[in-house]
Amino acid sequence: MVKLTKRLVDGLEPEARDYLLWDDDLAGFGVRVFPSGRRSYLVQYRADGRTRRRSIGQHGALTAEEARKEARKLLGEVAKGGNPSEERKSRLQAPTVASLCDRFLDEYAEHHCKPNTRNGYEIVIRRCIRPKLGPRKIIDVTRADIVTFHHELREKPYMANRAVSILSKMFNLAEDWGLRSDGTNPARRIKKFKEEEKKRYLSDDEQGRLGGVLLDALEQGEESPYAVSAIFLLLLTGCRLGEILTLQWDHVGPFHLELPDSKTGRRRIPLPAEAREILGSLERVPGNPYVIVGEVEGQHLVNLQKTWLRVRKKAGISDVRMHDLRHTYASVAVMNGVDPFMLKEILGHKSLQTTLRYSHLADHAVQAAAGSVASRLAGALRQRGGATANPKLRVVSG
Repeated sequence: MVKLTKRLVDGLEPEARDYLLWDDDLAGFGVRVFPSGRRSYLVQYRADGRTRRRSIGQHGALTAEEARKEARKLLGEVAKGGNPSEERKSRLQAPTVASLCDRFLDEYAEHHCKPNTRNGYEIVIRRCIRPKLGPRKIIDVTRADIVTFHHELREKPYMANRAVSILSKMFNLAEDWGLRSDGTNPARRIKKFKEEEKKRYLSDDEQGRLGGVLLDALEQGEESPYAVSAIFLLLLTGCRLGEILTLQWDHVGPFHLELPDSKTGRRRIPLPAEAREILGSLERVPGNPYVIVGEVEGQHLVNLQKTWLRVRKKAGISDVRMHDLRHTYASVAVMNGVDPFMLKEILGHKSLQTTLRYSHLADHAVQAAAGSVASRLAGALRQRGGATANPKLRVVSG
């Protein structure tokens, strides 16, 4: 009878070819001796009509008794109908988060998202998700892993929250694709970091300075007329940057821009007289369908940032982003009493809630309106004030 023990395994001599020695005390438990002298424990069993082997571990890292305990556990799984060898193989071959990222971008984002949205997904995946979670097996990622991942990005709250949202989409799809069990999305219910909303509005004085710099740039030929016009149109229409840069002449009507496909779908944007004047001043380039002509023949302007950096510096508004021109349009609209429902349509917001973020800007307009109403009422009361019996209730003029 041979029982595998530390002393026995230590004394096994290597041969020209590797060989197996089986334990008589536990059927299926054995040790393989390699020509190099390395010794490795394993179990052998039958499943699905075939003989299978599953490695347990190397002698030295495991004692014979530790290997025997693991062998009993694995053989117990076999007795219950399991197949440890195939399960291990399946786990080793299981797809990783990196492969899920690729499939998410290729099969989902490519076909269901607009190009800018897909590009945004790709940036977050490349910068955050792949480096941290890429090598992990999809089936092994836990909610605790996602919480840790999110916490490690706490210095960049917007990026952290965005990454978790993307992970949640990806793991939902992993369930749909059969890569995880249903209802096991580890990115659900992760408490997001508070994000500081960046809103900057140009004051009347700043708007004047910006306009002056833009007109000077045109007169002196310092900037492309197409780039300058793009900045004017951003402020005068409240459009998104991409909507102006990709605007085609076919989309320009007498009084509206008819965008066939914007961030929120088809949009009809009113064109004020000032915007129509700017569009009328631009030269149409034969063979180029775009309003804001770029440097590449037949294409639109791609990079407005360089022009904007120079212009805002001269205007003394170096902290203003191009997107703040859209915020400024919205703020001026609200302060001039434009109805939020109407403004929602003009700006192309998906929900009224987004538009209502500007509602606080109407406070002074509301205050002025309330003051006007109160003044008229007070005037009427003053006319009867002298007739009141109680002098304490008499409305004092002035």
